Amino acid sequence: MKKTIDDLAIFGAPPAFSKSLHVGRPNIGNREKLMQRINYILDSRWLTNDGTFVQEFEQRIAEIVGVKHCIAMCNATIALEIAIRASGMTGEVIVPSMTFVATAHALQWQEITPVFCDIDPVTCNIDPKKIEQMITPRTTGIIGVHLWSRPCDVDALAELAQKHNLKLIYDAAHAFGCSYNGKMIGNFGDAEVFSFHATKFLNSAEGGAVVTNDDELAQKIRWMKNFGFEDVDLVVYIGTNGKMNEFSAAMGLTSLESLDEIIETNRQNYFHYRKELSGIPGVTLAQFNEGEKCNYQYIIVQIDKDVTGISRDEIKDILWSENILARRYFYPGCHRMEPYRSYFPHAGLLLPETERLADRVLALPTGTAVGAAEISEVANIIRLAIANSKQIGEKLGNRPAAS
Repeated sequence: MKKTIDDLAIFGAPPAFSKSLHVGRPNIGNREKLMQRINYILDSRWLTNDGTFVQEFEQRIAEIVGVKHCIAMCNATIALEIAIRASGMTGEVIVPSMTFVATAHALQWQEITPVFCDIDPVTCNIDPKKIEQMITPRTTGIIGVHLWSRPCDVDALAELAQKHNLKLIYDAAHAFGCSYNGKMIGNFGDAEVFSFHATKFLNSAEGGAVVTNDDELAQKIRWMKNFGFEDVDLVVYIGTNGKMNEFSAAMGLTSLESLDEIIETNRQNYFHYRKELSGIPGVTLAQFNEGEKCNYQYIIVQIDKDVTGISRDEIKDILWSENILARRYFYPGCHRMEPYRSYFPHAGLLLPETERLADRVLALPTGTAVGAAEISEVANIIRLAIANSKQIGEKLGNRPAAS
């Protein structure tokens, strides 16, 4: 039964759900298969160091993506750091600010300056037309981010990289299983980095991978993720410990067995959200290109306060009061986080589209833990909030905001 305005928890009613609905709540595959793999690991006593499951996971990812090399890692941040270092990036690298802060940190951690570029207002990805004006003699590369499962303008970025002799890497944390012009994400640039964190639709509990078709780069990355070892007692390159363990690989393989089912659930959720949210004034759902392969991992809406009469943050607070943990992806933008806020206090002047989007975007729950009934209720609450914006605004003005 649908709520009325007086039923909302901000007016004293109980929460809508006994369990919270989270953005990025983990998908769990076949538990029996997972436990079989875990028992195999324990019986073999091979827990890490390029074991059977890691090798199988790398092979499966490479086959799905259609690349020559997949190097599994302990997480996507380390994978990105190693890919950056292995590719030879130094000095300055151009990145979008509208991304998870790890993209910028992976550069700054290595004393490479992230130069924040604005986004295209339609695709919400880095705007190739804005990149050229940011290139300096210190620029050595570009990192594109396939935001919310929607590919960058790969052709334009490749043209820029070639023209200016720049390295090109993609943060593809959101985009495993997606395609661009019929070609799977993972085949572009010098390398691409996937995330298999617990919040991703395909997860290894914690993990990531670098994929590439460059033989020399792949070899260097394999050395670097294992302390620089080429063989027993033979270190040939500087390295660190970026290895994926067998338990994470077992989870990743189990997730892969449910890949089609998870994507289909995400797809159905997306179309149900599209139906339920249609006609709500001031709420715009990010669309996917249905002619391409897509994981439908994120449900992203933009809230236009000039139309709704209520801000994105106020709608978020209402949803949180109902145990619907919607998120602001990615608020407030890397350039407004430390240390970048201190390093580049005026960066926002060059990032008007990023700043506009950062104050409007809301990610809604999806995945196998969410069904049609929950989606209808989420949409109903948003609809109620907008229809009663003045009354709710007065109520929220007298209580602390959700963090």
